[in-house]
Amino acid sequence: MRSRSMTLILKTIMQKTNPLKRMTLVSFALTAVILTGSCTKNSDAPTMPANAVSPESLATSNATTVAPTVYPINVSSMKHDEGYAYKAGSMPSSGDSNTQPTVSTLKLYENGVELGPAHSVHNDIRTIGKGRFSHWGTGLYFTASDNSNPLTNGRKYTYTLTGSAQSSTSSSSSTKPVTSGSVLNSVLTGYAAVNGTTTGGKGGQTITVTTFSAFKAAVAGNTPKIVYVSGSIKGAGYDPVNVGSNTTIIGKTGAVVEGLNLFVFSVNNIIIQNITFKNYVKECGIYVKFQSHHVWIDHCDFSTDRSHGWDYWGKDLGIAEGSDFVTVSWNKFHDTNLSLLIGSVNSTSAVDNPGKLHVTLHHNFWYNVSEREPTLVYGSIHMYNNYHLNNGGYSIGARYGGIARTDNEYFSGCKKPLTTNLDGDPVGYFSGVSTNIYSNCGANDITSSSSSWVPSYSYSSLLDPAANVPSIVTAGAGTKTLN
Repeated sequence: MRSRSMTLILKTIMQKTNPLKRMTLVSFALTAVILTGSCTKNSDAPTMPANAVSPESLATSNATTVAPTVYPINVSSMKHDEGYAYKAGSMPSSGDSNTQPTVSTLKLYENGVELGPAHSVHNDIRTIGKGRFSHWGTGLYFTASDNSNPLTNGRKYTYTLTGSAQSSTSSSSSTKPVTSGSVLNSVLTGYAAVNGTTTGGKGGQTITVTTFSAFKAAVAGNTPKIVYVSGSIKGAGYDPVNVGSNTTIIGKTGAVVEGLNLFVFSVNNIIIQNITFKNYVKECGIYVKFQSHHVWIDHCDFSTDRSHGWDYWGKDLGIAEGSDFVTVSWNKFHDTNLSLLIGSVNSTSAVDNPGKLHVTLHHNFWYNVSEREPTLVYGSIHMYNNYHLNNGGYSIGARYGGIARTDNEYFSGCKKPLTTNLDGDPVGYFSGVSTNIYSNCGANDITSSSSSWVPSYSYSSLLDPAANVPSIVTAGAGTKTLN
């Protein structure tokens, strides 16, 4: 068909043009024949969408352009998320977030054919699929083009990545956004990202402080602000500092705050990161109280000592009096008697706390602590992938109707990992008890019926295997070196 058409074109050229034009037009026509012949479709080849791009072709598409590296996704790194969605292993850099929902440049391919749309909503990935994917935080959530199982469909999945939001240094495998108030590239998950999110002092003035008086002044007030702590700041032991709303407090490398108490009272939208807190007398090192909400405490170190008696030092953390939507992640709590209290039993707690005190604690490390890792009075807390090592009393206590969901916790050398039997107080409840590892521990002392409560957010893709918790948490918890 093509040969006969070209014959007619050449015949017309020869009949209706002068000799010079004939030569030019014949050359043009022959070139078109050669190019057209080289594009003959192979009827056995799969049909590709009009916008499909093969990553293998990128290397030869333009000799002057450096092609992006094509990375394979190993089947062994994939796991089922929900619905049609599967999660690949952690990406080498961070992608989209709530504040930058389309920043990722990752392109995903199935047998060389580009999938999409990218930047898809996770619910659409899970319920609609058809090649949708999301590079969110350090996670890649995707579906096969036909919603088949990529673990068994025999197809090759690859991706290119020509730039992204920021490099990731966190070992958390989260689906939630990187909060812009964080300089550690930590990923916010859990209740501080529910019913809104927590951005701290995003967009506000940045200030670095080196003295107690400057620190106290810098964190006051509700105007957005990012306060860096440099060096050691020391109070008198019991020395309250009131933190205003819309505040990020970040310790520079080696920052220590000693002998003072951060009061997070009747405020919201607070981030506290990368600080070593020591020797807080009477009250908590950080006390979240009086209806405060959306607070994130991350990558800090808390300690006192175990030689001054149980009533001398304050607790590491307190979260009470109707406070809500708090995440406590990647912290170290050590060398103290009473570590963390959620809720309280004073006369107003029964009124303030119902429907409140939603707290997530994950990837924290408790060691050389007597008890309260934490203890719960009222409230609903979700604990996953925390490491409890060598305590002297009990680890997690639930009372006054409080509910603790545990997922893949690791207890080692703990006298009593879980208990509801506390000084004759009304009992609390546990769920997820069987997901934990209890190594060289005493028995749990749970006197209430098992609960079926789970948190309101999806978290199955966040969990590390319980057996891996000691190595992950000891390597990742506590303060970090900032660039």
